[in-house]
Amino acid sequence: SQAAKMKLKHNINPVLLQFINFIILVYSFVTYIPWYIFSGSRQAIAKAKQVKAKPVNNKPGGAYRSVNSLHCLASVLYPGCDTLDKVFKYAKTKFKDRKLLGTREILKEEDEIQPSGKVFKKVILGKYTWLSYEDVYIKAVNFGNGLAVLGQQPKTNIAIFCETRAEWMIAAQACFMCNYQLVTLYATLGGPAIVHGLNETEVTTIITSKELMQTKLKEIVSQVPLLRHIITVDGKPTTWSEFPKGVIVHTMASVQAMGAKADTGNKQQARPVPSDIAVIMYTSGSTGVPKGVMISHCNIIAGITGMAERIPHLGEKDIYIGYLPLAHVLELSAELVCLSHGCRIGYSSPQTLADQSSKIKKGSKGDVTTLKPTLMAAVPEIMDRIYKNVMNKVNEMTSFQRNLFILAYNYKMEQISKGYTTPLCDSLIFRKVRMLLGGKIRILLCGGAPLSAATQRFMNICFCCPVGQGYGLTESAGAGTITEVWDYATGRVGAPLICCEIKLMNWEEGGYYNTDKPYPRGEILIGGQNVTVGYYKNEVRTKKDFTVDENGQRWLHTGDIGEFHQDGCLKIIDRKKDLVKLQAGEYVSLGKVEAALKNLPLVDNICAYASSFHSYVIGFVVPNQKELAELARKKGFKGTWEEICNSPEMEKEVLKVLAEAAMAANLEKFEIPVKIRLSPDPWTPETGLVTDAFKLKRKELTAYYQMDIDRMYGKNVK
Repeated sequence: SQAAKMKLKHNINPVLLQFINFIILVYSFVTYIPWYIFSGSRQAIAKAKQVKAKPVNNKPGGAYRSVNSLHCLASVLYPGCDTLDKVFKYAKTKFKDRKLLGTREILKEEDEIQPSGKVFKKVILGKYTWLSYEDVYIKAVNFGNGLAVLGQQPKTNIAIFCETRAEWMIAAQACFMCNYQLVTLYATLGGPAIVHGLNETEVTTIITSKELMQTKLKEIVSQVPLLRHIITVDGKPTTWSEFPKGVIVHTMASVQAMGAKADTGNKQQARPVPSDIAVIMYTSGSTGVPKGVMISHCNIIAGITGMAERIPHLGEKDIYIGYLPLAHVLELSAELVCLSHGCRIGYSSPQTLADQSSKIKKGSKGDVTTLKPTLMAAVPEIMDRIYKNVMNKVNEMTSFQRNLFILAYNYKMEQISKGYTTPLCDSLIFRKVRMLLGGKIRILLCGGAPLSAATQRFMNICFCCPVGQGYGLTESAGAGTITEVWDYATGRVGAPLICCEIKLMNWEEGGYYNTDKPYPRGEILIGGQNVTVGYYKNEVRTKKDFTVDENGQRWLHTGDIGEFHQDGCLKIIDRKKDLVKLQAGEYVSLGKVEAALKNLPLVDNICAYASSFHSYVIGFVVPNQKELAELARKKGFKGTWEEICNSPEMEKEVLKVLAEAAMAANLEKFEIPVKIRLSPDPWTPETGLVTDAFKLKRKELTAYYQMDIDRMYGKNVK
């Protein structure tokens, strides 16, 4: 079974193991009856087995809907709140004095010199200080009015290029109220992509931070001729002599002060209607220049209505930690879900998230320890990293501790697969691991890319909470599917949300048909109010990716391949762009190859590559420094990190490990990489080789490794 494959291996004496298994059996038997009577898990097991979505008709390719919205798709969160400004006004009235947005104060900044001579900035942070719903509302109103004083007109574009922080959300709410179209750009986008986004949307004002202004905007501002105003959210920047003429820098506080004094008598007609564009979100697409996705007020509201329904008991007791880019649809949607339900949002960053994070001074507390969130969103890359770090710590334990952890891990895995809980293991064994994320997480939301079954099961076991794995695109306002919290099956993304329906369209070239048995398969099409308006100034691409059926329903063609299981849950099995036909005619799914090898301790990241002119697969691997150094030591290879990575001998050793894992994962012989390139440098969004959600940018990776591709497909290859 899949659970057996994911179990950890121990080295316990067989006789002792028999005795331990007998004790576990007795314990399970004694605790079963009280558990059965008092635990709510019985209902959870029953719910997990229920059908979650059904096709609306019996025709092949018929759309599937959630059983909770079979007759009518949901599109509004609260009656009458059909635009984002109305949603916030409703929440402000309902939760007036409750805390909404929290930020940690910086107590001290220090430069720490590393043995290598590099200087790392370290911070000591204090408590979270909070703004109430009322505070945020007033700041947003004043900021919106201040922008009007600067000449911003309703239905015109304004850009935000800023890290995830309270001011980002305040600025966004101001734009929603005044019907300004908010252009969002990732803080990690490269210069040419930022210039493209700013010029295509013809913005005259950009909202940013002092740091991004100095590091990113300074170099490119002369290439954005229409720019007139730069607003910094975090106080006055140091004088900047290189300013082009005609560009004025303001602070957010000074714009809010202008707005507070402004006469707003004729403001009423500027309010948005549901079909107005709220956000033009530039995706850091895995191919080509970024595209601006036009998302209307009703798109976002439908999306967050669907998402909120999958989070049980969501409300005022919840605390959400915001650290992913707000320019990403996953984070923006998650925060808007929280804001509309009375939850608190505490801000963080990947560099200050945990006690061990890179910017946190040793001995001081990271953000999760201070905030103790109950809800958290993560991309698989971050979860994979946590998984590997914990497993490395387990390997460093004494033999007794390691075997105890492994026994508890395997026991809990078995119990979870039956739908049971393990309170004793949770409090005695996994409490310490759980504290890594503050100790209070009740649901982890995961999206942005596929999550491996092993990582998902690890998070379930060690953090004692469900992982809500979701599937959605910027083009569907982030909404599509999310797993139910009591559904502990791995590898699936759940049933369609109540705001949308999903159908599968035949893809003949890949051999996927919606008449396939046992499961219908095909390209995933999402329909519903959450499906966005299209791409900004790109009619050709909009017509290609979006269609309207005879009932007026708008459909998004995702390019992903899925299959529907009997209970109505979707599984992503392939991607059109990832399928390559080899010289001999076999089809290779690059994503499938990567998923099989990505979770090896030796691999930090991997990109498989194949060409139709050749008969085998190759790969680029970012190795784990600690694991590869240890492998080199075992093989007697000495050298610097670069020398180890560039060594043909070490490439062969890593290939052996990859081949073993590929066989264990049942990959076909032609799917297993035959040659690899070990990359000494990690792939980060800053390198431009992965997106902000850490998805591979295949085109950029191919260009970057072109010489290696030529070498690996050399004429002398057998």
